[in-house]
Amino acid sequence: MKCNIILYVGDQERSTLFYKKLLAVEPILNVPGMTEFELSEQCVLGLMPEKGIKRLLGATIPDPETTNGASRAEIYFKVADPEVFLKRANEIGSKTLSPLSPRDWGDEAGYVMDPDGHVIAFARKLV
Repeated sequence: MKCNIILYVGDQERSTLFYKKLLAVEPILNVPGMTEFELSEQCVLGLMPEKGIKRLLGATIPDPETTNGASRAEIYFKVADPEVFLKRANEIGSKTLSPLSPRDWGDEAGYVMDPDGHVIAFARKLV
């Protein structure tokens, strides 16, 4: 099974640049209405403009533009060196929500926020 995670974003270009810098990867698709980053063979991160999902699903879902900036999702990345990603996040202006710290579930994780209010964690297993 391959997993595509799609975040609804207010400004596709801004979010594409943010994730390109944060993850240090180029998008595999970047067309009006969708940007995709291959995170692994099994996982793709997509960025879709809020207007796009609104056009696609219409009144069947709440208008995503009315919650812009609110934390609507979290992406939890397990990486070898979370400090590298958290430092990069700070360098590109991401808001730090919680510094890298040991967590009750056995990980060391730090949390930042993307321009649309999505929470991003970078973590590794505590040894």
